[in-house]
Amino acid sequence: MDIYDEIFENNRKWVGEKTNRDKSFFENLYKEQNPHFLYIGCSDSRVPANEITGLDIGDIFVHRNIANVVSGNDLNVLSVLQYAIEVLEVNHIVVCGHYGCGGVKAAMQKKSYGLLDNWLRNIRDVYRIHENELNGLKDDNQKYNRLVELNVLEQCINVIKTSYLQKSYLKNKFPIVHGWVFDMKSGYLKDLKIDFENILKKVRELYNLE
Repeated sequence: MDIYDEIFENNRKWVGEKTNRDKSFFENLYKEQNPHFLYIGCSDSRVPANEITGLDIGDIFVHRNIANVVSGNDLNVLSVLQYAIEVLEVNHIVVCGHYGCGGVKAAMQKKSYGLLDNWLRNIRDVYRIHENELNGLKDDNQKYNRLVELNVLEQCINVIKTSYLQKSYLKNKFPIVHGWVFDMKSGYLKDLKIDFENILKKVRELYNLE
């Protein structure tokens, strides 16, 4: 069987499994979504949001792009953020990076990738902000992993900068922003335990968007 046709065969099996367990599964699924999480992750095919979190369909609203970037110039991610916060009223926003990220690795190279350079500039800006720390690491792999973590941190800050997040949190005390890293070698998620309250306080001194 061709790999393309196999997808539809897998889909038929999946539908059968779901309906055997619950006849009204797809009827209920169609009615509405009520996820508690917005997950902003990398497009890497090895990091599927539902799989690594163990969450079911409808539990997690997902946005993915190269190296899990939250850019103020990206109407896609900003629209997802606004919809998740104002319409879905998610309780948690997760920015999840992963060790072994090709986008982060490319950003560390002193070479041009054409159009991709415009996107990688976001990650290179993270390197610039944390240049002293990163250049103090002699091991290249350690530096690479640390940039993955710092990129997650800075993208979390970019989420917190948005007016949608600030207005919602001031009114409702949610959503809370979290930074995670997925370790493909072990399969475990690492919570970077960002200090959300402190970051929000500092951000609002410059980005007070009430």
